[in-house]
Amino acid sequence: MIQQSSSQAGGASASSNEEIVTSVGDATNQLIEKLQTWLTDFIGLLPSLAIALIIVALSFIVARSVRRGTRTLMKRVSSYVHVNSLVATIAHLAVIVGGVLIALSLVGLGELAVAAAGAAGVVGLALGFAFQDIAANFISGFMLAIRCPFREGDILETGNYTGVVEEINLRTTVVDSFQGQRVIIPNKDVLDNPMINYSERGMRRIDLSCGVAYGDDLEKAKQVALETIENIEYREESKDVDLYYNEFGGSSVNFIVRFWVEFNKQTDYLHAQSDAMMRLKKAYDDTDITIPFPIRTLDFGVVGGEKLDEVLPRSMYRENGEPETDSNAASPASSRAEQSEPSS
Repeated sequence: MIQQSSSQAGGASASSNEEIVTSVGDATNQLIEKLQTWLTDFIGLLPSLAIALIIVALSFIVARSVRRGTRTLMKRVSSYVHVNSLVATIAHLAVIVGGVLIALSLVGLGELAVAAAGAAGVVGLALGFAFQDIAANFISGFMLAIRCPFREGDILETGNYTGVVEEINLRTTVVDSFQGQRVIIPNKDVLDNPMINYSERGMRRIDLSCGVAYGDDLEKAKQVALETIENIEYREESKDVDLYYNEFGGSSVNFIVRFWVEFNKQTDYLHAQSDAMMRLKKAYDDTDITIPFPIRTLDFGVVGGEKLDEVLPRSMYRENGEPETDSNAASPASSRAEQSEPSS
């Protein structure tokens, strides 16, 4: 019995070894067949793969030429270096991506390329919603570069800020205010708000307000003012000097005189305004024309036209009609004190 059982165990182990060898051989054969299939497919793809590699290489070469050509073209449209470089880079990448997609389609991976492009589009849309303010600033910067409403060095007013444009980026515009602060304004705010470019025309109008006394001759005052302003040497002679009376003020008849000067920086405007004021004041002093001080007339009574002594009660006056003072008001007390002294 013992010999029979041992023989049976040996036969079972031999059969299990044969099964293991058979399974290993089958797996090896399948692997070899798979490798042979891959090798056959790879050999079949060699012509397409070679063409795909050539297309990718050509796309890089063409992309360089496209980048140079785009940068040259953008210089004619925009003077902003950052925007020109951005557009040239986008064109460069677009050519490369197009070449890679064509190459993938030649080697049978067109569906993978389409799926990757779709995924990239979805990711880009999600990022656009997440960073929409930043994206809006970049788009606004691109629009400013194309439209060119101002350049570096121009005097710009936008929103509540006025100053010299120091730097223009894709996302922000840097302005140095006249008080010395550096203001960084998002391009979206610059594009959404009204802009005043004082440097674009190269000249600026000065509106100088003044007034003369009611007793002065208005025609004479106008003539003197016009002659004074017209004699300013740095005035823009292509523009006429205008003077208009515009208000009956509390103590003067007011007018505004307008003239133009060459404008390159803020001090040009301030100097011309200050000089015109001094010249006009001297001209009026020489011709006996008065620039009056503010005059206030006190009028008593509800209707007006009543004097002070007509409004105050009579008890506040002495018998001679003069108003009582503090010393007079205190005299009865002193007299009572004098009368009390003998009794003491």
